[in-house]
Amino acid sequence: MVGWLRLLCLALILGPLATANIAAGAEFPGLIEPHRVIKVGSPQAGVLATMEVDRGDYVRAGQILATLDSRVEKATMEVARIRAEMEATIDLKQANLDFFDRKKDRAERLHDRRVIAPSELDETSTNRDLAKMQLKEAQENKRLAEVEHKKAVEAVNRLTIRSPINGVVVERLLSPGEYVEDQPVLKLAQIDPLNVEVILPKALFLSIKAGMRAQVQPEGPLGGQYTAIVKIVDRVIDAASGTFGVRLELPNPGHRIPAGLKCKVTFPSK
Repeated sequence: MVGWLRLLCLALILGPLATANIAAGAEFPGLIEPHRVIKVGSPQAGVLATMEVDRGDYVRAGQILATLDSRVEKATMEVARIRAEMEATIDLKQANLDFFDRKKDRAERLHDRRVIAPSELDETSTNRDLAKMQLKEAQENKRLAEVEHKKAVEAVNRLTIRSPINGVVVERLLSPGEYVEDQPVLKLAQIDPLNVEVILPKALFLSIKAGMRAQVQPEGPLGGQYTAIVKIVDRVIDAASGTFGVRLELPNPGHRIPAGLKCKVTFPSK
């Protein structure tokens, strides 16, 4: 907010001069900011067990930043894994079904030769059907155990905090041993690309279009010139100052340019 106020004041001072030099490609004050700043929290409450990064560290999307205490959840996951891998019950029910299949075949042959009564054949057929249903039940229980294992794995994963972006750690807000509930744990900033915020006089409103290129010159000690692309042109002009805001996107491979610098922005002359 303080940077924006400085930027606005500078734009008001230079506004008349800039308007007079539009055709010559005048320089306008700007501010280089992170593309995004994210406060990373945990989807689940718990005690912070580890913190894998510190302020200033570069992180990749998906990288583990911190973990919560998950000893109970990991034990539950292991039990669920063992249950999901158990095959003995299914093997037993399959053997039982195979036995009744053979017994039914024999009973049908004996029944055709009128050696056994129809009631015995019916009993054997019923036992075979029951064995088939018991096998199906065992298979369904195994599938349910596999789903329970996946659920347990997800419960453990929810206790692992990962980075949602490629960026840099701006601030560590909690330390191991502290309780995490609904507060952020870390603050991250995406600095490739960077945003360049610039306030322009209203005389330039029709000249600035999304997609056009501009030259950005950061303040010292960095210096140099870099090409940025206009991404956003505010559609509302501030009546009090006679200005409007523009956001440019500045590629920053290698993170050479730090966020927070003031800069000068030059648009192509008409």
